[in-house]
Amino acid sequence: MPLTQSKLHEHTIQARKLIIDIAATEVGCHIGGSLSVIDLLLTSYFLYGKDDRNQIILSKGHAAAALYSTLYVLDLIEDNPADSYGAKDSLFTGHPNYLLPHIAFATGSLGHGAAYGAGWALSQQLKQESGLSIVISGDGELQEGSCWEAMQVIASKQITNFIYIIDVNGGQNDGLVQDISPLIHLEDRFSAFGFDVQEIDGHDIEQITQALESKGDRPLVILANTIKGKGIQAMEGNPSAHYAKISKAQAYKWKEALR
Repeated sequence: MPLTQSKLHEHTIQARKLIIDIAATEVGCHIGGSLSVIDLLLTSYFLYGKDDRNQIILSKGHAAAALYSTLYVLDLIEDNPADSYGAKDSLFTGHPNYLLPHIAFATGSLGHGAAYGAGWALSQQLKQESGLSIVISGDGELQEGSCWEAMQVIASKQITNFIYIIDVNGGQNDGLVQDISPLIHLEDRFSAFGFDVQEIDGHDIEQITQALESKGDRPLVILANTIKGKGIQAMEGNPSAHYAKISKAQAYKWKEALR
């Protein structure tokens, strides 16, 4: 495994352990979606997060535990989020807190991140600057009409410095996406807007890296197939693992099993 990929793999293990620790706090967290998206977040921030011209937006803001873990593991914030997550007056709130470094928008109301990212990318283009906008959403979130309104604006304004990563874990708050509002012909939908589309394994660091670095002269959509609860056998693929509050003993067992 190349050095960069090996280092990123180590980071993902560290971040998953931190997400588990956050689930063992007094308030728990959205653990399933945090574990599915962590590889995407870590790779995005590792490649682009240290350049202030770029903006990375976690639109599925309920996975804030994954975002905080990413920032901490990559030394982009100083405080361990598991020490105060959800506590009174803590900056580590249940949805992304824009008062923390490298978080521009307080997301959480689903469907807003794509518009935020489109606006950022357009501002960069108008200023003739080279900043890149990366938005990470969930597949269930695509049921929000505002996502598709943002795609229309991106197409009409020819906003090219935009990457839309979809964490396709197949689950949402109330069950399976396919049982609630199936996303039919998703690749064709994005292609119809004139976007480049790639489908990858959202837990394969090499595939994620290659997809991000393949950005051409059109907006890019990455359909990243993931597993909800990835890394914890008892949770993997289980839609009921959307939110959890666990014991310290359970957290210890799950962390020991991570590889």
